[in-house]
Amino acid sequence: MNSIRFCLIGTGRAGLLHARNLRDRLKGADLVAVCDSNPSTLNQCGDELDVDLRFADYREAVRHAEVDAVVIVTPTFLHREIACEAANQGKHVFLEKPMAISIDECLAINEAVKVNDVKLQIGFMRRFDESYLKAKELLDSGKLGRVMVIRSTGRGPGLPPPWIYNLEKSNGILAEVNSHDFDSIRWLADSEFTRVYAEAENFKCLDAKEEWPDFYDNAVATVRFTNGAIGTVNGTCPCHYGYDARMEILCENGVLVIGSIEQHGLTEVLCDGKVIGRAVKSWRNLFKDAYQSEMKHFIECINEDRQPRVSGVDGLKAVEVVVAANQSILKRQSIEIGERETV
Repeated sequence: MNSIRFCLIGTGRAGLLHARNLRDRLKGADLVAVCDSNPSTLNQCGDELDVDLRFADYREAVRHAEVDAVVIVTPTFLHREIACEAANQGKHVFLEKPMAISIDECLAINEAVKVNDVKLQIGFMRRFDESYLKAKELLDSGKLGRVMVIRSTGRGPGLPPPWIYNLEKSNGILAEVNSHDFDSIRWLADSEFTRVYAEAENFKCLDAKEEWPDFYDNAVATVRFTNGAIGTVNGTCPCHYGYDARMEILCENGVLVIGSIEQHGLTEVLCDGKVIGRAVKSWRNLFKDAYQSEMKHFIECINEDRQPRVSGVDGLKAVEVVVAANQSILKRQSIEIGERETV
C-alpha cells in the first residue's frame, strides 16, 4: 500500500480530529501539511502535530507537489472553491459535511472530480459506525419488512460559530448539525426524498435575532420518501445537556433503535445537576471509531482505485433536502424536492 500524503485544510476541532487520526492511527497515511487562513490556529496546529509544511492560502497547499490528497474542514461556504481547486490540481478530496451551500455548488464539485479523475468522499461518518452498519444489514436482509417510519435526532452541545448565524453561508443547523441525520435516514430507508415540511425557531440564541432574523437553533423536518416511508429529523444547537444522536426505525415486523442519550438506555437528563445517568459530551467520543474507519476507507479507495461508499451524489442529496427544508420554513408550506430552487 502506498502512503498517501495528506494536507489538512481547516484546523478547527473537526480538522484536528482528522489530523490526529491521520498522524497517529491510520496506516498508509502521512500528514505532510496543514493549511488555515488564521495564523494563530495554523501555527498552533502545526506545532502540536509536528508538521513543518504550513500554508495560509489553500491555493498554494493544493498545488504543492508533496500533497496527494486534502481533507477539507472549513466553513461550508468555502467548500466549493477549495474542493474544485484541489480536484483541478489532481488532488483526491475528503470533504467534510455539508458538501456545499447549494445544489449548483455540489454539481460543480462533482464535475471537477469527474473531469480530473480523482476520488471524492463526503464525511458522513455514521455510515461507518458499527450500530448504523448493523441496522443497515438487518434492514437489507428483509427480516424486519418494509421501513414505515424513521426518526432521527441530532443535537449539538456547543454554541454555533458566528458564521453559522448567516444562513446564506451555512444553511443553518439543519445543514451543520443534521446533515448526518438526513444522510442516515436516506441510506437506511434505501429511498430518495420526494417532499419535506419543516418548522424552526430561535429559542436560545436570542442575541442573534436582530441581525439574523432567519436563524434558528431548533428545527423539525418531516420528509416523504419515494418508497412511501415517512421520516422525521429534529435538531438543536446549542443543546446544553450534551451531544445527542439517536434513531428509531419502525418496520412492518419490528423496530430498530440506535443510541440513547447516554448510549446505554438513559431516559432522563436534566440541566440542573439532577441527572439519571450521564449524557455524552462530544461527538468526537461517540463516533471515535467511525471517524477512523471512514478515513481508512478513503485511503483504501485511493490505493485500490475504487469509488468511496459515500459519494458526491450522497452529499448533493443531503444538501438538496436541507435547501428544500429551509424553503419550507420560510414559505410555511411543504416543498416538493424535485421542484426546489437550485441556488
